Amino acid sequence: MLVCEGLETYYGAAHVLFDVSLRVETGQVACLLGRNGVGKTTCLRSIMGLTPARSGSIRFKEMEIRGLPAYEVARRGVGYVPEDRRVFSELTVKDNLIVAERRRRDRTGWTLDHAYRMFPALLEFRDRLGGRLSGGQQQMLTIARTLMGNPELVLIDEPTEGLSPVVVQGLEASIVDLKRNGLTMLLAAQDIRFALSLADHVYIMDRGRIVYSKPIAEARGDEATMRARLAV
Repeated sequence: MLVCEGLETYYGAAHVLFDVSLRVETGQVACLLGRNGVGKTTCLRSIMGLTPARSGSIRFKEMEIRGLPAYEVARRGVGYVPEDRRVFSELTVKDNLIVAERRRRDRTGWTLDHAYRMFPALLEFRDRLGGRLSGGQQQMLTIARTLMGNPELVLIDEPTEGLSPVVVQGLEASIVDLKRNGLTMLLAAQDIRFALSLADHVYIMDRGRIVYSKPIAEARGDEATMRARLAV
């Protein structure tokens, strides 16, 4: 579904991504692992068109999307869950979801009821302002809001960062459910355990480069090498 080849991305004169190539097959989950500051967020933002790659190729469903503005990438079926969540603090949970709703032509896909079933806490707090939610509740809302746009591919940046273990456990269960329902995802994370429990393919990034790439069957038997890569 998604194929990136040779991505080179800059912030001004600073070269951030170097020859980054990866792919995510339809219905699969790929995890992009790495420490803070190695380029994971920039990679997701480059795919989304928020920090455009200067060169390389980004193909979504076999169509080139590099160079398109972010809103056009979203229209083509790519959703993005940023690390900083960016909920609408002065809107209720319900209104946060409604404002992002984008129905499919066949009237199937994500609705308010579907979002509430996936994240029951959002139903409980549907009339609460987004700015008054806890960090974990905001993360649930951000993911649900993205899903209300009915994307075919979702990019999720550090979904469990800074959350308590109990909240992390619940979010991980929700992401596993999304995978079972066939949603294609690319996740940026730091937690090897999380990646090994969820991913179909694991990539490790260091200093703006992909330094490790293996399908999950091989990665599970290679945890020592993965940890060594992440410790560099």
